[in-house]
Amino acid sequence: MMPQHLLLLLPVAAAYTLNSQPTFIGTPVVRSGTSHQSTLVMDTETSSLDPVARYNVEKTLRNINFEKPSITLREAEAVHGMPWKTSIDKNVEDDELLYMKFWEWQMSFMEEHLTDLKVSPCHNGKRDFSYNANTEKKARIVNLCASSKEYRKIRMTYYDAGDNTQVFNAVWYPDPQSNLPVLGIDLLAFNRKKYLAIVDFQPIHEKESDHSAEYEHLLKPIKEKYDSLKGRMSSKFYDETQFFSQQMLFARFDDENVVHDDLFPAFKSYVETHVDLVKSTPRSKSDVKNVLERQKEYDTYSADRDPATGLFTAMYGAEWANDFVHDFLFSMSDRTDTVAPPMAFMGGPPGGHNPPASAKRP
Repeated sequence: MMPQHLLLLLPVAAAYTLNSQPTFIGTPVVRSGTSHQSTLVMDTETSSLDPVARYNVEKTLRNINFEKPSITLREAEAVHGMPWKTSIDKNVEDDELLYMKFWEWQMSFMEEHLTDLKVSPCHNGKRDFSYNANTEKKARIVNLCASSKEYRKIRMTYYDAGDNTQVFNAVWYPDPQSNLPVLGIDLLAFNRKKYLAIVDFQPIHEKESDHSAEYEHLLKPIKEKYDSLKGRMSSKFYDETQFFSQQMLFARFDDENVVHDDLFPAFKSYVETHVDLVKSTPRSKSDVKNVLERQKEYDTYSADRDPATGLFTAMYGAEWANDFVHDFLFSMSDRTDTVAPPMAFMGGPPGGHNPPASAKRP
């Protein structure tokens, strides 16, 4: 007989299962101009749960063996033709998908090194975020979300607007039994003339020592190899003393060779180091509540300040953009009245220095 706590979750599980299918099955609808995905009818009804209850529901659902096998990560990737080989803008000819090798490497690394890797839905119960396109403006976005024994959530985004804009973004949230920083990756290219890169072990506590393991000493020798990745960000969008480490890789540059020669190997080293840290650090169930609360604070802080919101609004409409930011990118965030400034080329020159170790974080 099924345990009582699983019986209580069956209505949620049924909704979850039914709602997962549109994300991965069928042909995406793309319209000329702004394209919106079809609205899903049912709702998982988990959005109103507190972080701990929501985590327990998601964890239980992962452990239920439904009759229909789960879709694999590669099958989910292939639904929208990923990894793309050419840009949506057919006028682009040379190396049009600048960051696709980052996506491809991360996919392979996840498959090889994570335990019990499963695809998670890319929707909020009402809207599918797995793909959207604006054919008139020649822009498209694809998203993939997964979880594993080591990570509560790993989300990946690729945005292709030809030479105008290329973006690869990923965030790795450790399972809350691991009181460790979030791995954040944000790589952007504008007009193939200006480039912006951020890769960091983003602390969820004010002090590094409040995490279950210290980690900045692991990152320092990696960062020291790349002078081009030692810049400082502008305070227009983020306060680098909040949810950013002393060893953040940050760079603004106009030489595309930096992407291949410095950024790609540094990115791989940071991902490998983060996974090693998560695997080697003892887990504790007593950490779950506190870690989820801090991950929620991270999501709310990030959602309020995400400079890409304006870009998504221009391409796909305000409603889609706001739902995408709050229900997919930062799905634990509280919606506030804060409006992020418009997209700009932020940051100071490479070669700057990080804030002193005494700088305060929230």
